[in-house]
Amino acid sequence: MPSSPIGDSTPRVAVVRRHAARAPAVGAIVLTRRFPPERIVCLTEETVETLYLLGAEDRIVGVSGYAVRPPQVRREKPRVSAFTSADLPKIRALKPDLVLAFSDLQADLVAALVRDGLAVHAFNQRDIAGILAMIRTLGALVDRAAEADALADRLARRLDAVRTRTSGRQLPRVYFEEWDDPMIAGIAWVSELIEIAGGRDVFADRRAPAAAGRIVTSDAVIAAAPEVIVASWCGKKVRPERIAARPGWHAVPAVAAGRIHEIKSPLILQPGPAALTDGLDALVAALDPAASMPVDHDALTASPGLPKPSPPNTSS
Repeated sequence: MPSSPIGDSTPRVAVVRRHAARAPAVGAIVLTRRFPPERIVCLTEETVETLYLLGAEDRIVGVSGYAVRPPQVRREKPRVSAFTSADLPKIRALKPDLVLAFSDLQADLVAALVRDGLAVHAFNQRDIAGILAMIRTLGALVDRAAEADALADRLARRLDAVRTRTSGRQLPRVYFEEWDDPMIAGIAWVSELIEIAGGRDVFADRRAPAAAGRIVTSDAVIAAAPEVIVASWCGKKVRPERIAARPGWHAVPAVAAGRIHEIKSPLILQPGPAALTDGLDALVAALDPAASMPVDHDALTASPGLPKPSPPNTSS
């Protein structure tokens, strides 16, 4: 069990008050709780961007090292975590009155922080409806409910507008690759965005929350015959020539036509405003027949290998 911030194991009780009121301690250590929270730590990127959009960025005291939206966050806010790991002493020292987390992959971090007496809210949005609900919930948590409702409504209207604009297109078959080894198809919000962008996800039947349910075989991709391949390898640079060089993939229509596209992970793999705006726009551009990513055929026989980053945890 992580050590207590005060160095003992005395039970702690959370007290909720409107303006940082402190209740008298009777046989227990009582922690201050503020509403709205004034010191927030974000362990993933999407809550950081959402708080900035809600005009509550001044309350953020620590962020994920992957947070890049908006650009100024990298110079304005201290970094306290990766995705499945964090500098717990640094988080404790920041004395947050709210920590925001995401998914079962951060369950151990959440448990450690809760045992230290910190207030933690863990989101678990996996589809577009969940993203919009996350925005509204976060707004309520920070007393910006009206602003959050307005933001969610604007994003929903934008999705509808894009769907209307692309509805007349012929639906190209699309394979979205979230990871290359093993090959993992797109999670639910990505699959839904492909449809809004005017495509048809060839693995739409695998919109499982856990990555293990979205692992696909090379033969399955070949059989699906996607006309467009979109890849976003969880922060690792996509190598279109390596995709094209996979055995048997020369016959895949997307490979034959050179329609292999990369979308940067911060745009499409973070379940927040980025995916519904710039991520969707990137998908729309990728599905445009005029857009293509040329394959460097000279690189198909290149021998130097790249170090293998750890693949996504297939439990989520």
